Amino acid sequence: MWQPDDMDGRVERVLKRDALGRVELVERDGRVLVRRVACGGSIPASAWVARRLLARERRALARCAGLDGVPQLLDAPGGAEVLERTHLDGEPLHRCTQLPIDFFERLEELVAALHARGVAHNDLHKEQNIIVRSNGRPGLIDFQLASVHAEGSSALARRALDDLRHVAKHRRRYLRYARVVDASIAPPAELLASPPRPPARSGVALVWRKSGKPLYNFVTRRVLRRRDGEARRETVGEWPQWAPPVGRADRAHITSAR
Repeated sequence: MWQPDDMDGRVERVLKRDALGRVELVERDGRVLVRRVACGGSIPASAWVARRLLARERRALARCAGLDGVPQLLDAPGGAEVLERTHLDGEPLHRCTQLPIDFFERLEELVAALHARGVAHNDLHKEQNIIVRSNGRPGLIDFQLASVHAEGSSALARRALDDLRHVAKHRRRYLRYARVVDASIAPPAELLASPPRPPARSGVALVWRKSGKPLYNFVTRRVLRRRDGEARRETVGEWPQWAPPVGRADRAHITSAR
């Protein structure tokens, strides 16, 4: 199992640790980066699963090279057991205190740019995978479940629809509960009164909900004893206030060269 040494940077904080390994915030040469170590644990085959998920993330991030709002893949020691990427400065959606009024429009643009690269995220139902960056623009993290597809494939079309459905679900929820402090910075009254419903689930999503998700919940919660995978903002909790829009980014800013 790979172990860091002094040349690999100073671990500032362990962001996550579970039966599949750990995610660390690392400082090296004045630069902050994120390192995922797929070391597995005591559960049989967990190291193999961890390496498979790390490989999926590496492949997806490589396809998204140069895409603003997505972590950039970095060279890393440790071979198949270690992945390093750039750090997106900001807060996960469920912890932000301010949200640009056009945040979800910008998020849709970013997700569409991801799909244009042939990548589906496949885990956008989790609010912690959506980052409100320090400049107010959206970012996406945790590509362990991401899939890479050929251009125009039916599998990409199905999974892209599910990605966008999750974005629409988040938008609907935040339209209902985010705070209007300044009347000049508020969604249209008709949207606040009746947020649009997200599109219907694809067939793949329906199968996942009926069979895959119960199995996933059993493994993560009963076997791995993890209960942090579904962190979300509580309806009765503190909601962010709407902030001024960030505006549409230049196309080059969204789809910069690989």
